Amino acid sequence: MTGVLGQSALIAGTVSTGLIAGVFLAFSTSVMPGLAHTDDRTFVDAMQQLNVAILNPVFLLLFMAPLPALGVAVFTGPSRSWMIGALVLYVVAFGITMAGNIPLNDALMAAGLSDDASKLRAAREAFEDPWNRLHLIRTIGVVASFACCIGAAVRA
Repeated sequence: MTGVLGQSALIAGTVSTGLIAGVFLAFSTSVMPGLAHTDDRTFVDAMQQLNVAILNPVFLLLFMAPLPALGVAVFTGPSRSWMIGALVLYVVAFGITMAGNIPLNDALMAAGLSDDASKLRAAREAFEDPWNRLHLIRTIGVVASFACCIGAAVRA
């Protein structure tokens, strides 16, 4: 039986997961394709600036919120199997971010913004394709997690 806590956790998990899915999808469908057409200096500078800007309290709260919300919903919310799926998918995407995307972001930041074209090219080549592959996987994971949340809400 689902109580107020379960319903609240489902709502919080669904909203926060949906918002992160939207951010990730926007990066996949507009930001990264747009930057793909820029020169190396513009690409490196833009990604460094984005990496600084994304580290803000609103994003960090929204990015972290699904973990406890979905965890609580697994045990107190409706449609436990849907919520387990949502949690597992989000944890995988979170893990990819922590183990893959963030280290790539940090390496790009450490590369600085050189006037040496070969250093800019090397920094971009070390970053762009691996980051995009990992980002695609985590985007699919978060969108699928959001779909599981919707499935749980519909079943409730």
